[in-house]
Amino acid sequence: MAEIVLTRIDDRLIHGQVATQWIAKTGANTVFVLNDEVAKDPFKQELMNMIAPANAKTRYYTLKDGIKAIQEAASEEKIMILVTDPKDVLTLIDGGIEIQDVNVGFLPKAEGKKEVSPSVYVDQKEVDAFKALHDQGVHLNVQSVPNTVPANADELLSA
Repeated sequence: MAEIVLTRIDDRLIHGQVATQWIAKTGANTVFVLNDEVAKDPFKQELMNMIAPANAKTRYYTLKDGIKAIQEAASEEKIMILVTDPKDVLTLIDGGIEIQDVNVGFLPKAEGKKEVSPSVYVDQKEVDAFKALHDQGVHLNVQSVPNTVPANADELLSA
């Protein structure tokens, strides 16, 4: 079975920090972007492919198809999972994907959202999803780039 080296929630999915820092830090050789909208949009995929480093394969799946793809991935694959919402991680776990740690990188500011860190804003649905992940024993950390100290993830549970 393949190894999941990072599960990251980031509204931007593949972008500069992921391409230049997280992939190198984790040793990921395959990036699974699990997002129903992006899985159906070749233009968005091509934009992300332009950013992704050549040493990591990129794969785009709906959440449902991503679960199957992860389960069938080759043992030599070191997978980075990118999703945009904590509910997506719950869907993966409910689908049988074992996830013990989740990195929260960027959730955008919007009306009705509370600031957890300078790059993470959450609404009540996201707080509820983070609480559900925490209750399942998933370790949460808020960290934009690997060389910074993770912020206190307790804020995700009490916003």
